[in-house]
Amino acid sequence: MLEAWGYFLLGLVLLALGGDSIVKGASGLAQKFGASPFVAGLLLIAFGTSLPELAVNARAVWVGAQDLALGNAVGSNIVNLGLTLGAAALAAPVLVRLRLLSPLLVLLAVATLALIAFGLDGVIGRIEGAVLLLGFAAMLAFVLARARHEPADVQAGVIAYASTRVVLWMNLLRFAVAAGLLYFGAKFVVQGAPMIGAQWGLSPLLVGLLPVAIGTALPEVAAAIAAARRGQGDMVAGHVIGSSLFNLLVVVGGMAAFRPLPLPQSFVRLELPAAIAFVLVLYPLLRGDLRISRNEGSVLLLAFLGWVALELLLLT
Repeated sequence: MLEAWGYFLLGLVLLALGGDSIVKGASGLAQKFGASPFVAGLLLIAFGTSLPELAVNARAVWVGAQDLALGNAVGSNIVNLGLTLGAAALAAPVLVRLRLLSPLLVLLAVATLALIAFGLDGVIGRIEGAVLLLGFAAMLAFVLARARHEPADVQAGVIAYASTRVVLWMNLLRFAVAAGLLYFGAKFVVQGAPMIGAQWGLSPLLVGLLPVAIGTALPEVAAAIAAARRGQGDMVAGHVIGSSLFNLLVVVGGMAAFRPLPLPQSFVRLELPAAIAFVLVLYPLLRGDLRISRNEGSVLLLAFLGWVALELLLLT
């Protein structure tokens, strides 16, 4: 058991280090090859924090652990909306000025509903996976077109976030280091997590849904709390919503396009509706005063803890 925990915890540390390195390298390379700092920053805010989860899921699919990958992809969304955003707002009120986040939240609800519809027959087929991937491409085009209309001060904040050195060799080195860290981090997590789950009586699906999804999110939770305290609410909400969309459209869509993906009916009845419930709670907050207060953060956090308790209760 100690060996399993050792692999799991070491894997989480390597994933956190690799995720940070690859985000910096991606920003530098994007700007080196002509992307504007604003576009580079926007894409990093939306999707950069999803890379550790993507590494874990790619490794899980590679070794035939599709259930773990599916649990992690869906569980990460609930963790993002409940734990990450709730903890950040509890630390400091989250002020959101990036206007495109509200329509992205609607797209997240639509994507989750589409996944439920696709999974009614118990499997997400290759064509349905391709539809999800095309949905990501369309969403990306929408983000790039809509972002031009953001206020100048909001754009300045995004540019500052993407600020990094653009020296080619340095960013290639960052990428190489990040690739190694993510590879071994994902390998150790996928190796250790099922052993821990077996000791706790968890199926591979629940291993991905609970310990892996929560564990891989912890560095993001810490970063979100720090960003909220610095007044960078756009970064916090952008990470949460963008990462959730990436998980559904790219991670789940990519897995299904590669190989038909079984979707348990429990996910159609509980986990995916739970993810939509968090979106429905969050949407009025972003459409109202564009501010998530400490009290509202407490509600999100308590809802997340309630969901975890329900999942564990259903095991007995």
